[in-house]
Amino acid sequence: MNEKEFRAFGKATVDYVADYNENLRDRPVLPSVTPGYLYEFLPAEAPEQPESWQQILQDVEQHIMPGVTHWNSPRFHAYYPTANSYPAIVGEMLSAGIGCLGVSWIASPACTELETIAMDWLAQLLGLPQEFLNSSPGPGGGVIQGSASESTLAALFAARESTVERLKKEGPDLDEVTIRSKLVTYTSDQSNSSVEKGGRLSAMPMRLLPADKRCSLRGATLLEQVKKDLQAGLIPCCLVATLGTTATCAFDNLDELGPICKKYKIWLHVDAAYAGAAFVCPEYRHWMSGIEYVDSFNVNCHKWLLVNADCSALWVRNDKEFTSAFNVNQVYLENDSEEVRDYRHWQVPLGRRFRALKLWFVMRLYGVEGLQKHIRHTVYLAKMFENLVNRDGRFEIPVEVNMGLICFKLKGPDTLTKQLLDRLMERKKIYVIPGAYAGKTLVRFVVCSRFSTERDIQFAWTEISSVSTKILQSKSRTNPQPTLTIREFEIPNTKQKSVDMFARLMNFKMGIEKQTLCS
Repeated sequence: MNEKEFRAFGKATVDYVADYNENLRDRPVLPSVTPGYLYEFLPAEAPEQPESWQQILQDVEQHIMPGVTHWNSPRFHAYYPTANSYPAIVGEMLSAGIGCLGVSWIASPACTELETIAMDWLAQLLGLPQEFLNSSPGPGGGVIQGSASESTLAALFAARESTVERLKKEGPDLDEVTIRSKLVTYTSDQSNSSVEKGGRLSAMPMRLLPADKRCSLRGATLLEQVKKDLQAGLIPCCLVATLGTTATCAFDNLDELGPICKKYKIWLHVDAAYAGAAFVCPEYRHWMSGIEYVDSFNVNCHKWLLVNADCSALWVRNDKEFTSAFNVNQVYLENDSEEVRDYRHWQVPLGRRFRALKLWFVMRLYGVEGLQKHIRHTVYLAKMFENLVNRDGRFEIPVEVNMGLICFKLKGPDTLTKQLLDRLMERKKIYVIPGAYAGKTLVRFVVCSRFSTERDIQFAWTEISSVSTKILQSKSRTNPQPTLTIREFEIPNTKQKSVDMFARLMNFKMGIEKQTLCS
């Protein structure tokens, strides 16, 4: 493909993407394909001769799109948002066009330096402490990772290596292998599955501590487990706290957890992948109380901050402690200046794309006001949906509503809510997924798409309400109320028959009352 063909292909693709987003409501949010469907349409081997880009775009529409789940559709209310915006798309295109790999500063100085600036902009936008800024006099700084999973894993690696080095200095006689074998880490039983996975990959047992009734991890629970582990000869190493859990968007109590971590020299990492984006609005920053105790802090820009995946922002309070876990130099990667920041020491991979471009584009083209407006609009729509649920006596919201997530259920046995989830999935008009709280099955409804309006919330509620009506009507037909018949209670001719009839009437009445209570 030459430059002329690239221009034509690129322009046609931009038009295709714009049309796709403009008409997302016309596409079913969930595909209706079966596993292996694509093998029926694509050849088993790559073509011998070049094909036209026109044919490729045609195949995208005919064969690829039918198998796509449309995450940015206003009908998508599952998981959490996957961010999308035109400034980010253009930034991604330019990054791919430049094609640099930021393995070191000199490999592409702009790749590194724009990232240090963009991360400072974002830290200030979120209201993070000055110590986390790349430009601060302290040893802190920020870096773009691929995902919250990577950020958590990187924090666990850093916590592990800094703990090992500290204990080796404090007790020179301690054997490093023994130290590593005794390290333990902690998180809430409400944390994302990636946290537990990170514990496995970092070779440290991850204690899943019970949250309270509001799904928040409290200090007393952590302290109790830390003391037990110390008595058993183990070494507490890291706590992964969550601000905005996946299940219910709950917030761990940093004010209580922080002092414990500080006292026992436990690295405190905060996973704020979804809800952390809301801190661009000052009215939500109270959820960040206790941030002064935190060693590392993560927000996924590719969830709620309009930056396309992958773009996970991670800040650390002490970059020297953090990078020691990753710092391996070879002569072909060495830099002459200590003032130069090499982000290869901040991550697991060696290479890195120019991801700062799309973050920079979004912050410039939306501005602080635009990002705040986006967050507040999402919360407004979530509140609208919450009010619709509360007004319908058939439903309940058993857990506190935060941000853009509402967890609700049909009153009665869990089987009703499970039927609701199954039928919504079968109909494919909206996409929601199950959640759980206190042993109850819930429907997780999240306002995800930047295209969502009040009309889309009403559409989703109409779908949920109508399906629920059919489920409840079916239940009523399956379990009809007992009917009193004249034949069954004929007037008796004898005193004994009269007594028998009275007893039968009383048993019948008690049966109706019992059935009414159960239903």
